[in-house]
Amino acid sequence: MNRKVLKISVDLDFELIALTTSLKDYRACYLINKHLNFNFVKGNDLEVDIYQNSTEPVYFSLYHDEWESTETHFYFVANRGTDGLLIPELRQTHYFLMIKNYIDENELDIILAGLNALPEITLAIKIEPKKIKSIENLLF
Repeated sequence: MNRKVLKISVDLDFELIALTTSLKDYRACYLINKHLNFNFVKGNDLEVDIYQNSTEPVYFSLYHDEWESTETHFYFVANRGTDGLLIPELRQTHYFLMIKNYIDENELDIILAGLNALPEITLAIKIEPKKIKSIENLLF
């Protein structure tokens, strides 16, 4: 019997920054907006089916900003939702900053340095999306 194997590769065309802080999402976005000149706006919560046997989706807080000049989109997403973790293997991470479309490496370094300079943010670190097992939860 012949077997055919279908291999699907997902194009991960975004940068990902993991944030650790004790702040609520709206307070963290307020500080990022104020000190790093962003304009994060609360959008509809991200709805993800993280449990395969459950009919109820899990909702995660989601904020959005866009640099119109470069068409770069920024998403501030909570890792802790209504009933679970968005990325379970990064349990200590409270939020993710996802940057879609092109961003210059220098601009990314400036954003990381600015986030780490905020005393309320314990840690901001760049994460390689290809190394995350449950990365499909961040594909929206």
